[in-house]
Amino acid sequence: NNIVQKIIEYPFRGLLYDRNGQIVVHNTPVYDLMVIPKEVQIKDTLEFCSILGIELQDFEDRIVSARKYSVIHPSIFEGQLTNEQFARIQDRLVEFIGFNIRARTVRQYQYKGLANALGYIGEISRRQLQNDTTNIYRQGDFIGISGLEASYEQELRGKTGVSYKMVNVRGIEQGSFKNGEYDTLSVSGKDLILTIDADLQSYAERLMEGKVGSVVVLEPATGEILAFVSAPSYDPNILTGKNFSPNYLSLEVDTLKPLFNRPLMAMYPPGSIFKTIQSLIALQEEVVTPTEEIYCDGTLIADHAPSGYYNMHEGIKRSSNNFFYQVFRRIIRQGVSENPFTDARLGVDKWKEYVQRFGLGVPLGIDLPNETPGNIPGSSYY
Repeated sequence: NNIVQKIIEYPFRGLLYDRNGQIVVHNTPVYDLMVIPKEVQIKDTLEFCSILGIELQDFEDRIVSARKYSVIHPSIFEGQLTNEQFARIQDRLVEFIGFNIRARTVRQYQYKGLANALGYIGEISRRQLQNDTTNIYRQGDFIGISGLEASYEQELRGKTGVSYKMVNVRGIEQGSFKNGEYDTLSVSGKDLILTIDADLQSYAERLMEGKVGSVVVLEPATGEILAFVSAPSYDPNILTGKNFSPNYLSLEVDTLKPLFNRPLMAMYPPGSIFKTIQSLIALQEEVVTPTEEIYCDGTLIADHAPSGYYNMHEGIKRSSNNFFYQVFRRIIRQGVSENPFTDARLGVDKWKEYVQRFGLGVPLGIDLPNETPGNIPGSSYY
């Protein structure tokens, strides 16, 4: 009358810290009610449904779904029980044979910001399970879906353990099977230390409240990202509990697109700061010298700089649109050309190559998914 019950021991997912050692992401316990359809024996199904707060039809639908998955392997019947549900059913499990509690953890976020960089975890999909050649994951497991949670999934997830328990026909545990000879311990995931400064991140997010855009703060000497803001954002904690699906849907239909990771995916015109790059390209190509003066009268393009003669220093100092209009034309036309269209094709492609060497229009290789390169137009674009 004794059977062996296999219990999956889920590891603690690795914690995330900022560069100063402040905890950014930690774990909090939750409890899933698991079912093994072949073993289900319930005297009073209505009472069972009452404890969980579900309808009889819902109960029957879930049993059918569990049978489709497996009649002998456990699957989630009710995920992430509330504290009240857990308390009400914990001491009654001996009456509901075929059901047991599985403890695991979900993410808890210390700050309401940084959501687009941190990403979130969610239940593994059927397609992901089918594509899992490692056989590490099982139905109901959580996996990193986006952001750092996805990029560092292999390091953060840890290693699942397993224990075998002897239980009698009433489902009461009778001790370890063969004194734990076949048990394996779970191994916690590795912690991740971010380059983010949590205090600076909070300050940058306050500056972006009520605005749409992005802020990235870098340490110039190393390229380390100190702050990473996509605005508007959302509280990452709303994508951790039982209400994940409705909360995600509300974010997905939000017209301000809080799920859109603007620092990585949005494309912006660079503005006047780009004139410094144009200066370096022009000097490198020797289409202008640092001291050469070019007359600008504001007739070529709208300008905030007054008319007059400009050299490179004054052009940058006053951010003269007309000066850089003429400098750019020289770069594209390769100086003074008798065949402007042919040479312009060569000139714009050479210009594009220079710009990309500054890291614009190409992926920078950040350790976050879904980075888009932007668009630096070349001759083929035109």
